Order: sequence, then C-alpha cells, then structure tokens
Amino acid sequence: MNEKELDGHCQDIITLDTINNFVSVHNPNASLDEPLKSFFFDAVFDVTATQVDIYNETARPVIDKVLNGYNGTIFAYGQTGTGKTFTMSGYKSSPQLRGIIPNSFAHIFGFIAKAHENQKFLVRATYLEIYNEEIRDLLGKDHRQKLEVKERPDIGVYVKDLSGYVVNNADDLDKIMCIGNKNRVVGATAMNEYSSRSHVIFTITIESSHLGEDGQYHVKMGKLHLVDLAGSERQSKSKATGIRLREATKINLSLSTLGNVISALVDGQTSHVPYRNSKLTRLLQDSLGGNSKTLMCANISPADISYDETISTLRYANRAKSIKNRAYINEDPKNALLRQFQIEIEQLRQQLSDQSWKINANINSEVHEEITDTYNQSGKSNIVSLLVKGENNKSICLKTMEMTLECENLLDNSIIELKRTQSEKETLRKKMMNLQKKILVGGENLLEKAEAQEHLLAVSAKELDERKRIEEKLKKAIEEKKAERIDIEEKYATLHDEAIGKTKKLAKIHSMLLSVKAELSDLQQEHQREMEGLLEGVRSIGRELQLQELLLNNYIPAEYQTLVERFVHWNEDVGEWQLKCVAYTGNNMRKSQVDPLYRNNAEISSGY
Repeated sequence: MNEKELDGHCQDIITLDTINNFVSVHNPNASLDEPLKSFFFDAVFDVTATQVDIYNETARPVIDKVLNGYNGTIFAYGQTGTGKTFTMSGYKSSPQLRGIIPNSFAHIFGFIAKAHENQKFLVRATYLEIYNEEIRDLLGKDHRQKLEVKERPDIGVYVKDLSGYVVNNADDLDKIMCIGNKNRVVGATAMNEYSSRSHVIFTITIESSHLGEDGQYHVKMGKLHLVDLAGSERQSKSKATGIRLREATKINLSLSTLGNVISALVDGQTSHVPYRNSKLTRLLQDSLGGNSKTLMCANISPADISYDETISTLRYANRAKSIKNRAYINEDPKNALLRQFQIEIEQLRQQLSDQSWKINANINSEVHEEITDTYNQSGKSNIVSLLVKGENNKSICLKTMEMTLECENLLDNSIIELKRTQSEKETLRKKMMNLQKKILVGGENLLEKAEAQEHLLAVSAKELDERKRIEEKLKKAIEEKKAERIDIEEKYATLHDEAIGKTKKLAKIHSMLLSVKAELSDLQQEHQREMEGLLEGVRSIGRELQLQELLLNNYIPAEYQTLVERFVHWNEDVGEWQLKCVAYTGNNMRKSQVDPLYRNNAEISSGY
C-alpha cells in the first residue's frame, strides 16, 4: 500500500499464491458466504518480490528472444499509484531497485560482451510519448512537436521523423532514458502526486550479423518495445478537472481501445480489430496479435478502496493472456542499418587502399623533386651566375625570373595538391572510424558502470533456477499426497462417506453458483462505470464543442465557414482535420498563428 492508503487505514483484500500463480480478491462489500474471486497467471509476485526477481522470471526470456532476432514488447498496466513506472524504470540509487528497462540495458550489453568475436552488433534507441493522442519525440530538439504515424508494406507501422541514436554501451542507453524522462508529462492527481499523464514507448533495436555456411554475412534484427502506460482510473476518483480531466479522458479512451483490441483478438470471430482507433494501439499493432513476444505486467493495489480498479485490471490481464502471437525471427530485413554500415565501411576501406592513392602520391613526389631540382639548378644558380659575371642583358634576366616564378608556382601547386589528397584521405579515414565505432564486436566489455548490475542479474538468475527446482519438487510431493488421499477414499468408501462427499459437491456447486452471480453483478457494475466514464467524456467534449461553435459563429462569417467546409478533410495518420488549397491573401494559413479576431477582416482565396 502507498502512504495515502496506509493513512486511510485501508484493509488488505488480496491473497496471493506465488507457487500456484493465482490471485484471490475479497469483495469488501460482499456477504460473508460469497466466495473469493480468483485469477490465474503465468507468474504472481507479492510484496516480498524484488525488482531482480521480477526481471529474471518474466522479462529476461523476452530479452533473450530479442537478442536472437525476435520482436519483443513489455508493458505495465494498472491504475494510478500501483507502481507501473517503478516496475518499468525503478530507482537509480541502487542496483536492487532498478526496473525492467535499466536491467535490460545490462542484459543486452552483457550478451554482446560474451558473444563470439565474429559477431557484429548495432544497437540504437528511440523514445516517444503519446500525450492527449499526440505523438512526441522525447529525444528530439523540439519534444512538443507532433509526429505522424505512417505504415509501409515492408516495415509496417512507424513514426515519421522520430529521432534515433546509436549507442555503444549500457551507460549511453541510461543517459538517453534520463533525458527522455525529463521531457515526459507528469502531474498530480488525488490518487498519485506524480502520476504519469502519458504513455511512453522506449524502443531498442538490436541488429546482429554472423558469417553463415555460405560464406555470406546474415543480419538478424530484434526490436524491443518497453512501454509504461498512463494510469487507468475513474475520473470521479482521481478528481480530475480542467487539463487533468482532458488528459484523463484521452488516457481512458486509449486504454478502452486497448481493451477492445484485446477482446477482439481473444474472441477470434471478430474480423475487424480496432487498431486504428487510438495511437497507442496503432503503434502496438505488431505487439498484440502480430510478430512479437509480448509480456504484460498487471499492477494492482491491495487496498479495499481500490477493489473496482483491481478487479478491472485483473480481468484485463486475464483476457490478454489468451492472445496468441505468431513471432518469427527477422532475418535479413530490408531496413537493417548494420548491413548498410558494413557495405559503406568496405567501400571506404577500398578507396583508402586503392593503388590510385599511391600513384598520385608518387607522381606528386616526383613532380615535387623535379621542380625543386630545376628551381635550385636553373633558378637561383643562374641568377647568381648572371649577377657575378656582371651580365646586363635584360632579356636573359627576365627569362630567368619567369622561369623561377614558374618553378615556384609549380612547386606551390604540387604542395596544395598533396595537402588536398592527404585531407581527402584523412576525411575518409575519419568517416570509416566513425562507422566502425557504431558497430559493436562480440567479446568486448561494453558494460562499464553496468557491470555490477549484469553480475547481480546473473547471480539472481541462478538463485531463481534453484528456487524453481525446489518449488517443482514440492508441487510434485503435494500431487502425490493428493493421489494417495483419493486412493484411500476410493478404498474405504461407505454409503455414509458417499453422502458426505455428495453434500460437499453440492456445497461446492452452490459456491460456484454464488461466484458466477457475483461475477455477473461485478461485470454489470463495471460496465455501468465504464458507461458513466464515457458519458462524462462525451459531456466534456460536448462542452468544448459548444465553446468552439460560439467562437466560430461570432468571429467567422458564414460564407467563410462554407468555404472551409468544402476544403477540409480528416487526416487518419495525424488524427486531425486539415485544410486543402486554402490560403490567406499574402500568407499561408497557419492555425497556430491566426488570431480569431483577425478572421473577420481576412480575405480568403481558394483554388487548385
């Protein structure tokens, strides 16, 4: 529980079984005979779990797949204040408190450091934010600039003009994440003082090349999306108003679309999956039902006041685990930079080692020597001899001086040519060195400060394997005891025992019936809450629309409105209305710079 829940003397309504991986939730408003609601998952963690335990058991297998050329996605989902950002990012103060994202940095470069020397790697990173359904580049010069989502048949969905950086070690990735986090939008709500008000996606692309049996280098490219979603909560509970209310509306709409996508994928009978209904689901299109190994971390609160959000999150995750992706290795992709860099390095190396450089250098050297000799012998010596003999023939002196100047010019040109040649050679060498620095060679130590982190992960992974082995042994022993008990019941059964057994079965069936009824009631209440939330969002948008119409009708003449309506269109990629072929006289129309009061006097012209 967080400080607010502890101060409010909240009750713990969660029961966790970390061995059998199920979560049981007690409804604080239910009757005593109502059974607990239980949900089974691939892994369950209680308050004693550490960041390293969570990483090694859940995230590490995904990162291993990415390093072998698969796509991977890890995202945290849950209400505000349940620790999503802590799970994904953690704290830098201690290696034990670092989250999935920084632990993945140490894991990736630890793998490269242990790889074979013949393997070459290229690692690059991007960091974007989805705020109010607008995509922003957290690493760009202007992180408030809106970016567009595009799609191509060869590479799929991508963000146009998103900046990416090539990194050489784990510390570089850590610095990039810190820079991006400073630009991220956070704000205080009634549920969390530092609530994430946007979705962020940190993407690491790992390209690797190895020498195949055919003697050719083959490239594999794995892409890892690390997603920290904004908090999901009811607007009435978060007490959001103004900007925070608008943020919450957009957040809930995008998360609602994510839920609809998950439901459509689980259903299997739906032909249309609504990926395009939000920027978040559009970017995660390949991660949900596509080519990706995907992990969802569902963060919940144990407090009784958060019962509704907790049940909603668990149902969400329970549906998501039913999605089946078809992941495959990305071999020899067309957009791999590593292959382009390697080809360019070979071309530069070829230019540097080309015989033409030596020939030019030799020619320039010979010319240099010849001119020097000519100058020394024919220039200075002739002038000196003529002066000594007392010759006063002006024509001879002039010819001698002309020859001397010509020799000096040739000498200067030769020196300039040599310098230019050396400069070009040095430029090519620097370009080649710069490209070579970007390509990482297997077997090199690239961890630096993250070396301790990688060692901690490795030790914890061994401990985890040992603990799993013991748990499996205990499970097996329990199953054997259950089997023995069934044998005894069958061997010594009587009519009286049979009556007791059937009574127990009847009680169990009655308990199941109560559970189903309670589940139905909860679903109806959750549906009602979602409807109320959506209606509140519609009312908020309606009020905003009325304000816009008021401004429109008071400051823009009807004929101009008709003209704008003729040339307006909806841009699906950007998610906004745009004007075609409409301009102000003398100026291009720019919506951010046009004063509404000026529009009455503005003269609009249109045409193709």
